[in-house]
Amino acid sequence: MSDTFDVIIIGGGPGGYNCAIRCGQLGLKTAIIEMRDTLGGTCLNVGCIPSKALLHASEYYATAQNEFQGMGIGVSGLKLDLDQMMAQKDEAVKGLTQGVAFLMKKNKVTHFNGKGKIVGKGEVEVAMSDGSTKKLGGKNIVIATGSEPASLPGIEIDEERVVSNTGALSLKSVPKKLVLIGAGVIGLEMGSVWSRLGSEVTVVEFLDHIMPGADAEISKQSKKIFEKQGLQFKMGTKVTGIEKLKSKLKVSVEPAKGGDAETLDADVVIVAIGRKPYTDGLGLETVGIGTDKRGVIDTVDHFRTTVEGIWAIGDCVKGPMLAHKAEEDGAAVAELIAGKAGHVDYNLVPSVVYTKPEIAWVGKNEQQLKDADIKYKVGKFPFMANSRARTNHQTDGFVKVLADATTDEVLGVHMLGVGVGELIGEVCVAMAFRASSEDIARTCHAHPTLSEAVRQAAMGVEGWTMQA
Repeated sequence: MSDTFDVIIIGGGPGGYNCAIRCGQLGLKTAIIEMRDTLGGTCLNVGCIPSKALLHASEYYATAQNEFQGMGIGVSGLKLDLDQMMAQKDEAVKGLTQGVAFLMKKNKVTHFNGKGKIVGKGEVEVAMSDGSTKKLGGKNIVIATGSEPASLPGIEIDEERVVSNTGALSLKSVPKKLVLIGAGVIGLEMGSVWSRLGSEVTVVEFLDHIMPGADAEISKQSKKIFEKQGLQFKMGTKVTGIEKLKSKLKVSVEPAKGGDAETLDADVVIVAIGRKPYTDGLGLETVGIGTDKRGVIDTVDHFRTTVEGIWAIGDCVKGPMLAHKAEEDGAAVAELIAGKAGHVDYNLVPSVVYTKPEIAWVGKNEQQLKDADIKYKVGKFPFMANSRARTNHQTDGFVKVLADATTDEVLGVHMLGVGVGELIGEVCVAMAFRASSEDIARTCHAHPTLSEAVRQAAMGVEGWTMQA
């Protein structure tokens, strides 16, 4: 082998690059392979970061249009400069991907720009971006290849008029009519961006509720808020085809349970039905590593695959497909390789939807507790009764705390409101230490802050909410 390492990481996304950093910190000679020209994976390049840049900018635009006057701020000549909005998004991406490249150098990680493939136990071949080929040897191989957008049978994604989340982040103009397939996290965020910028958005969802995995009460209330913002929903509906005409798209839909079909007109269709592991072409069959029908890699325990010395993390193994989950996996597997006790508690991985208002949750929801026959108590507090939310004119939503009926341990927390993506961190820490609702309720929170809603909801578990 021309190059030999302690650890070879295939994939430079949040799981891969955090794994590389931790390996470097632990003194392991490490290589990272990434087929994109820049590190950061889907998250930094065409996912979390650019979408948040557009969500942030479009929120400013919508706020100036709809809310400034009520706060005594007059605005004239407001207009959308979509090119500049895209440019500031690209600048944010550029800065962060360059930052990851710097961190590789800082931690003495060797970066190979190309596509990695396992060709034997401890052997990886890299098809370099310059057309050459490199052979690497490694005591440990970490598969951190992430995921790619899932597609619908018979529907071709061209990233121009029928787009995935990647194309949805780079549209050249605001579509007059936009059909969004899928009411999950990615779909709702992209739908919010283009609705704020002027699109007429119709969301087509196969299920009878939005945000699969979210607490039912949160899902129901969120949908009402999105409808007030202008999003239209066709629930329990499936897309059967898209006809591409010269000037528009014809989207064929029908009830998921059967019924009369109809056609929706659209200028752009966003396909956001979820993601699938990126595991094809990795040479897994060469060493006998299997996957399920979705491409999820078989693991036996703590990221170990069925082949000694080969590990898998992030979106290509079981668990939530979230960047921060992959980060946790990456750090944990590095510690395991170094002989330490790496571990991730997947019950404490929060989910956040960065719409306005935001949606966030961690732990179990009510249906999950009922299904598990766990007795629980509920504490709720509306942002309408929170002083900071009232002064900010951001009163939509509430905080819900679920605690064990016997021990009072917090089992799950579900939030809908402006800024709850930040508030959920407090709960994660509390639950990591197995806090009770009383522990949160008796912890002083600054006034006036949105975080007081968390405390008041915790008080409500035992019936002593004081401010509602």
